Amino acid sequence: MAFEFLAPKKVGIDLGTANILVYVKGQGIVVNEPSVVARHNRDNAIVAVGNEARAMQGRTPGSISVIRPMRDGVIADYLTTEAMLRYFIGLITGRFNLIRPEVMVTVPAGVTSVEQRAVRDAAEQAGARKPAHLVPEPLAAAIGARIPIGTARGNMVVNIGGGRTEAAVISLYGIVVSESVRMAGDRIDEAIMAYVRRRHNLIIGEKTAEEIKIAIGSALPLDEGLATQVRGRDQLSGLPKTISLTSTEIAQAIQDCLGTIVQTVRAVLEKTPPELAADVIDRGIVLTGGGALLRHLDELLTQETGVPCYVADNPLECVAIGAGIALDHLDVIKRSLPTEEENLVGMFPQADQR
Repeated sequence: MAFEFLAPKKVGIDLGTANILVYVKGQGIVVNEPSVVARHNRDNAIVAVGNEARAMQGRTPGSISVIRPMRDGVIADYLTTEAMLRYFIGLITGRFNLIRPEVMVTVPAGVTSVEQRAVRDAAEQAGARKPAHLVPEPLAAAIGARIPIGTARGNMVVNIGGGRTEAAVISLYGIVVSESVRMAGDRIDEAIMAYVRRRHNLIIGEKTAEEIKIAIGSALPLDEGLATQVRGRDQLSGLPKTISLTSTEIAQAIQDCLGTIVQTVRAVLEKTPPELAADVIDRGIVLTGGGALLRHLDELLTQETGVPCYVADNPLECVAIGAGIALDHLDVIKRSLPTEEENLVGMFPQADQR
């Protein structure tokens, strides 16, 4: 078409606590960077965003702070979140593009109307076409994982992000039952930091804890144990120190965190109507989000719930992809989407939040 270039881009944004992913229709995932911003303390001027800001973490002078503007899946610092969104939307549209993109941003199931409005306003102020659309993360995850949620059958998805774990049963494009708990990747990292400090008198940062989790973390004992060298600051002497950590130690450190996630999944299964529960047993539970990549987490959930669990293809990207795809089906799923006049809680059952 002669004027196709004038059509607004369709953009899905997974505004996560740990990472921000951006999907553009026709291009796929174009942004996958940490939700981290570096700024000057004096005037709040932005120094760096994403990967560049993450590389500065723990290495900045007193005049610069490296912050994460999202906490537990919601906005903790509005102005910094807006600046981060403006930066990434600008990467997509170009500096001089006057056509605002049509944007769908994900939010946790059960957020308050105030939290919902904050996300919408931040997206619009950052350059999204008005109104910016919002979609519950479990619904976006299911769409991105290519789960057939348009049928009158129950499908269950567990999205384990950086700030929250959300479990939901979905049918006919709507969330029937859901639970949300502030236990996910960040809390697992904190548990690793606490264990290393308590057991080895070694102080490490969030970035190191995440690297340990990725390198040797496992939900179940491994047949062949893994080990990694960890560097930090000795709590007693204050000097640099290196220790060896094993996968068995990390499994012990994160046991309570995983127990909370298991309880959340069980709570959803217990509240699911019998007909839909039968569908879930038949179809299994799909795991999405970065937390789904923890070794053997699917096996642990299968053991603890008795329901087959499996990890979606590209679990880290499912939410962003689903948000983008949802823009093409607004007329079908809009009953599950918050609008300017209707708050998110009114669109589907509010999740329990712990």
